[in-house]
Amino acid sequence: MMVRGLWVCKVRLWKRGGHPGLLPILCLLVFFCLLAVLFVDYIEIWITSLGMSRTGPAHGVVLPQSMPPTRPEEYLLMPSPLVCQRAKPYLMTLVTSAPDNQKARQAIRDTWGGEVQVRGHRVMTLFMVGQTSDPGLAKQLVEEARERGDLVQGRFMDSYANLTLKTLSMLAWARRFCPQARFLAKVDDDVMFNPSALLRYLTSNWGGSENELPELYIGRVHMRVAPDRNPASKHFMSEDLFGGSVFPDYCSGTAYVLSRPAVLKVSLAATALHLLKPLPPEDVFVGLCAHAAGITPTHCPYFSGGPSVPYGRCCYQAMVSVHHTKPEEMLRYWAEVHSTTPCSWFGVQTSLGICKVRSFFGDLLGFQ
Repeated sequence: MMVRGLWVCKVRLWKRGGHPGLLPILCLLVFFCLLAVLFVDYIEIWITSLGMSRTGPAHGVVLPQSMPPTRPEEYLLMPSPLVCQRAKPYLMTLVTSAPDNQKARQAIRDTWGGEVQVRGHRVMTLFMVGQTSDPGLAKQLVEEARERGDLVQGRFMDSYANLTLKTLSMLAWARRFCPQARFLAKVDDDVMFNPSALLRYLTSNWGGSENELPELYIGRVHMRVAPDRNPASKHFMSEDLFGGSVFPDYCSGTAYVLSRPAVLKVSLAATALHLLKPLPPEDVFVGLCAHAAGITPTHCPYFSGGPSVPYGRCCYQAMVSVHHTKPEEMLRYWAEVHSTTPCSWFGVQTSLGICKVRSFFGDLLGFQ
């Protein structure tokens, strides 16, 4: 059908006295729109690269050469300190979860979090939680940790305001107890993650496991975001903490990936930076630490940020992360995506383009 339409355009191109009419122009527009849909991921990378900040790393931040060791007693719950030495994961995924989100954690265990061998690499998934003031819920967490062996609980109250503390605790745990992991992925518990798509992307761009790793900070990059100066806002950041007009570019906190060298450098920078109250949003804070460490974020079009991505079987085969996914949706989508034949390159690219266009206009028109 597409070939036939282009042939009609060609036949009528020089109709009416040798001058092009309206139809050829419309045909060209349709042709270029189809091309844009097929290569929407490459176009997104190009557009994002044009908009990203050209400023260099922050000056005046002295990174410490060493940091206090993280001890097991700093965590109320955690697997064996030797869990990573035994499993030797290539990819460690730490899912930030609220104590009462048991249903979300179980959906992840039953889908992508249950994968332990992906594309020939060992993958491990653990959940990062904070403390709860509910004695009954605290007891349930102890039982869940004993039964599942995949909970890490830090010594801080679990709240939205303490998400930055949760991330700091996550980085400290990964640095101390899982230094073998080549990559660390931080994922929210309402995100459908795709380890296979991530490893395909990492391998195609940064080679095999024998290559020396660069300092990578990968996700959906937010650019030129201005600080929220409203003290009543949950995203408030005072001028004492950050005096600039816009933040350095940073990856959406819904899901991002750090290479092993980047985990160490971001952790060092976090130790050097002073935490003021109220705490900055966790993804902004990680971006500030990466900026202080001289690490530039890498935009990947297969990560979703705020806007949700409409479901498409072939589209979801390519996406690394999809935000705003309910537990029941995660179970259904994962089963559909992995119970059928993998889509062709054309099918993936077409579906991905349609998903991206629908997501963009849905967000633009407020349908999300």
